[in-house]
Amino acid sequence: MILTTYQTADGVGIGIKTERGILDVAAAVAATGANCPASADEVYAAGLAALPALAELADAATDAALYLDESDLTCAPVVPNPGKIICVGLNYRKHAEETGGEAPEFPILFSKFNNSLAAPNEDIPMQADWGKVDYESELGVVMGKTARNVTEAEALEYVLGYCNMNDFSERELQLRSGQWLLGKTLDKFLPIGPYVVTADDIADPQNLTIKGWFNGELRQNSNTADMIFSVAEVIAYASKVMTLDPGDIISTGTPEGVIMGMDPSVWMQPGDEYVVEVEGLGRLANRMVEA
Repeated sequence: MILTTYQTADGVGIGIKTERGILDVAAAVAATGANCPASADEVYAAGLAALPALAELADAATDAALYLDESDLTCAPVVPNPGKIICVGLNYRKHAEETGGEAPEFPILFSKFNNSLAAPNEDIPMQADWGKVDYESELGVVMGKTARNVTEAEALEYVLGYCNMNDFSERELQLRSGQWLLGKTLDKFLPIGPYVVTADDIADPQNLTIKGWFNGELRQNSNTADMIFSVAEVIAYASKVMTLDPGDIISTGTPEGVIMGMDPSVWMQPGDEYVVEVEGLGRLANRMVEA
């Protein structure tokens, strides 16, 4: 199943991508009387438990009026209100090498906040004094069940689905102190979407191509097999120190090809565009603009 979100007159709507178009979940629930979560917050709070009802809704929704033309929609962040945003640093072998770092012994976890969320095709504001803005193509994980002290072997059973993410970073702020927070959680510095593809449609999250284009130039071209810590390892590790809830998102690190690893480093400027494509998850494009 492929989920997406979009702007409506009443806020953020959630839809199911089908061959007939985007099924408007709220409209379909109202039309059919189905016992099904109707909003994005309700769907992500229910997580995996929501999928059977959503599948039944899609089967029951035969009225063409319930389907929207995707090209007419304005995307929203595909998970618009996560409880937690967890990110993993230096989690690709070749990326660690290009930045001069060693492969970490344990996953390097840090957080972003909801102010950093942005939608596909949404402009990303840059302040004039941010001179070292960088891109990071990443595989995003959306949790589907409450996870606490789960094992690596069972960790993927707790995943609702996967999505594209771009972990934009301002490197001077990131490295100003021992904490990466300042350079990571700037406004709109985590575009996400356009889809959450449910886990049953992703055969192996450790065998997905991950690419990124800077103004049309292929800069990142790797595979999630190069992760130091797999998706399952990251979930298991995080769950040992905190409870992961349905709707929480994890950004699992970026492969080589970032500006920080280049010599010379020519940083992003207003007008620059970056496009992220993780295999099977659609296209996430964003352009930098003056704040």
